[in-house]
Amino acid sequence: MTKVLVSDPIDQLGIDILSQVAQVDVRTGLPPEELQQIIGEYDALMIRSGTQVTAPLIEAASRLKIIGRAGVGVDNVDVPTATKHGVIVVNSPEGNTIAAAEHALAMMLALSRHIPAAHSNTAGGGWNRKAYVGNELYKKCLGVVGLGKIGSHVARVAQAMGMEVIAYDPFISSDRAQQLRVRLSSLESLFKEADYITLHLPRTPDTENLVNADLLASMKPTSRLVNCARGGIIQEADLAEALKNGVIAGAALDVYANEPLEADSPLRSVEERLILTPHLGASTAEAQANVAVDVAEQIRDVLLGLPARSAVNIPGLTPEVMERLKPHLQLAETLGLLVSQLSGGSVQELEVLLQGEFAEHPSQPLVVASLKGLLSSALGDRINYVNASLEAKSRGIHVLEVKDDASRDFAGGSLRLTCRNANGSHTATGAVFADGELRITSIDEFPLNVPPSQHMLFTRHRDMPGIIGHLGSLLGEHNVNIASMQVGRRIVRGDAVMVLSLDDPIPASTLVSIKEINGIQEAHPVTL
Repeated sequence: MTKVLVSDPIDQLGIDILSQVAQVDVRTGLPPEELQQIIGEYDALMIRSGTQVTAPLIEAASRLKIIGRAGVGVDNVDVPTATKHGVIVVNSPEGNTIAAAEHALAMMLALSRHIPAAHSNTAGGGWNRKAYVGNELYKKCLGVVGLGKIGSHVARVAQAMGMEVIAYDPFISSDRAQQLRVRLSSLESLFKEADYITLHLPRTPDTENLVNADLLASMKPTSRLVNCARGGIIQEADLAEALKNGVIAGAALDVYANEPLEADSPLRSVEERLILTPHLGASTAEAQANVAVDVAEQIRDVLLGLPARSAVNIPGLTPEVMERLKPHLQLAETLGLLVSQLSGGSVQELEVLLQGEFAEHPSQPLVVASLKGLLSSALGDRINYVNASLEAKSRGIHVLEVKDDASRDFAGGSLRLTCRNANGSHTATGAVFADGELRITSIDEFPLNVPPSQHMLFTRHRDMPGIIGHLGSLLGEHNVNIASMQVGRRIVRGDAVMVLSLDDPIPASTLVSIKEINGIQEAHPVTL
């Protein structure tokens, strides 16, 4: 029985989705040792930020196919080890976008109008209006560091509030910035110019302690800093000193280098101009439901043999690319599986030729899909989009990628895979038609137009009278039903290929009889 372990609290909607395909065990707050003891029973693990998915845990998870993090980051997952073991790691990059963006904006407003301090004073019996004169956001300059989905939403709302927005993000094109009506800036210039700065970066070796004493000193004394992204991006001791000394006007933090915030953190000693919240960025009812549903659907899909939308360890396969290339990826995987079986499973080199519109798509996902199909006939479920490239490399398979912008036979372009080994080579070409249907358009340069089917037979034979009839009669005698048949040839009475779509697999004894038919040179049963 397929089993899923939920080791952190998630919304019931997510559990209901998982229950459609598996037994779901909700066991939250397990000690690491106990979690490691039981993880070998499970096919999937769903977590939030509480569970630490370490290398020893992954290595103990002999059945694990997917780890789903109900949230944006995957800081608590050893992604390299998961990748090495072929375990897909997914998250929900958009599920809490609105919640996190709104929290950053709320922090900006709370800082500007001294809301926490004013509330505390009033609730305690005071009425000190003069002490809490604030500032307007209107016509102020907002610096957004990291212009991803959350940062972009913050920018749009800030513009609607009348703010000028500048941004630092080395991975954003000028065209994208222009679409967002945002002026790109260097990090140093942004910190010098902005009245408000909001951080929307992951924590990486490059961003750790990015905001330090030097960068804080470059800010205007009237500027304010907000971080609702990841802890550890700000050097907290430096920030505490900057606030105490009036270097900047204020700061608001939702995330910290170590969570929960330590009792002796220097931030706790700052008495004014600082707002602290306990990692509430994604803590809305809507966001919790959204991320649970998003990740649970991906786990369900993977357990059903379908691709995940937001796998963080599948090269180049973002949700947008997945949606756009879905039929193309399916074609690549089908052709890889086909050419592998035509070659008898022995592979030394795979050439991937992308022609026409195929050459305009991101090539890495198509190459990975081709390798997944190529290796699946030998390795089965062990191969997925995560480990296909690693498995190919470990087996010494040389992968050659070629692009040809010219469209040959089909307006939408085509994909051609050539599999080479010590015995020669086999080639399979395919296309995606306008209606989204897949077609095998040639085998070993012989033209065809055949939709893939589960059971197929490919033969190489002499184009001579009687072969088609003989083969049809033989299959009929062995109760193998032919759904369709097509022959591809280049010259009359020369070499040709024949492709049969069958309702049933071919028994081994029948295949021996097929190969004995006069004129048939090769016969390959294929299962797709």
